[in-house]
Amino acid sequence: MSNGNADVLEPRAVTRDLFSATIGSICCCYVGQPFDTVKVKMQTNPDQFSGVLSSTSQILRNEGITAFWKGAVPTAGGMVLENCMAFGVNEALKRAFPNTEDNGAPQEGPPSMLKPFAMGAITGCCSATVLLPSEIVKAKTQITTERHVTSQQIVREMFKRQGFRSMFVGFDAQLCRDASFYALFFGGYELSCYFFRTYVPSMPDELNYFLSGGIAGMGGWLFAMPFDVPKTNVQSRYDTKVFGSYFPELFKIAKQRGVTGLYAGLGPTLVRAFPANAALFLGVESGKKVFDNFVWKE
Repeated sequence: MSNGNADVLEPRAVTRDLFSATIGSICCCYVGQPFDTVKVKMQTNPDQFSGVLSSTSQILRNEGITAFWKGAVPTAGGMVLENCMAFGVNEALKRAFPNTEDNGAPQEGPPSMLKPFAMGAITGCCSATVLLPSEIVKAKTQITTERHVTSQQIVREMFKRQGFRSMFVGFDAQLCRDASFYALFFGGYELSCYFFRTYVPSMPDELNYFLSGGIAGMGGWLFAMPFDVPKTNVQSRYDTKVFGSYFPELFKIAKQRGVTGLYAGLGPTLVRAFPANAALFLGVESGKKVFDNFVWKE
């Protein structure tokens, strides 16, 4: 396949991107959801849920083990949409701006330090648009302490209180979080893969994908966490605007809890980030191989 712009949206390449992203999303969702539930509890109610172990114990004791997968259905659906958008856009950008010399030959040496991070930020802005409704439903579902509240009930309550715009509240918060996260996520993954291929050449590809994905996920969340805490608070309420609620919430948290308040839930987030994103990238890369060998051979 050539590297011309005509190949950016080539049907086979696009289908391959979507197929592999779907496989990776399913792996990521069910590995990471319990950690995400603990994180949201700690972010929205830090007085009651102050530590990872104590929060986990409270949830298990008061709500049962299935509570760790609260919101998993909209999360899985949103994650498939998010990652199809994210990996689809990112792979399209890589086809549009390949790492090649002027004569078309593959570029020698380390990858560009700027390009993968810039592509990641652009990807984040695109994926935020797709992810927003499911993130809002997930946040509102996870903070409820009632045992039998469903996502469908949450959506009905959202429309009752705020109408159709309830599906897009905190859009500015989503943009800030996702652009910063994906810059480190995709940029870090590319650099980590290059590092392992260069300095640990005997490492199997699957282990490289797994470790690089985990490292990229942790790096992305470490950088994006201060944007995520106010985003969660804004989207879990029923009085939020589409634009304009995010920065007042950020400043309020920083004033009331200090800078460390912007890192509430960092522990479970980082614990989740490694296995969930390791599973995501391993699923994506394995999905590409399955697609090439069994679904649509070149």
